[in-house]
Amino acid sequence: MTRRSKTPAPQAETAAPVFPAIPPAQVLPRLAALQTAPIDELKQQWRALFGKEPPSFNRAYLQSRLAYRIQELAYGGLKPETRARLEALGEQLDGGNVVLRRIRADSRPLPGTRLLREWQGIEHVVTVRLDDFEYEGRPYRSLSAIARHITGTRWNGWTFFGLKGRAP
Repeated sequence: MTRRSKTPAPQAETAAPVFPAIPPAQVLPRLAALQTAPIDELKQQWRALFGKEPPSFNRAYLQSRLAYRIQELAYGGLKPETRARLEALGEQLDGGNVVLRRIRADSRPLPGTRLLREWQGIEHVVTVRLDDFEYEGRPYRSLSAIARHITGTRWNGWTFFGLKGRAP
């Protein structure tokens, strides 16, 4: 009986994709060309610069990401120290929860923001405070309560004041 050596079979090395170096002199002309390039060309550039299929986002998104990528390949990306610092700050804010990282921490308008709404010819002004809202010198816990006070009927306060889709 002969023994076989237990050396593992050679495995194919997975090399990181190589992206084209972009000379700094070409950056501005390439950025300008993004503005007039057809969407098919933008997608082709995406494949070349990112090494994967482009997302199904709109033209503005593709242009902005391609512009960043062109500059990144020409001038270099973020330093490893900067990336590490940003990751650490993210961990402090969301405790490492990736789901929370994708959601804006607080969609409420900043304290001091004034919300204006005209209702039946009268302009109503609400001031956002740290923990509540002020209307006519009185505190209210919600925009819905203010909208109900103004209209006499139930309203979603975020919708009434034009903030729909931003409610926490």
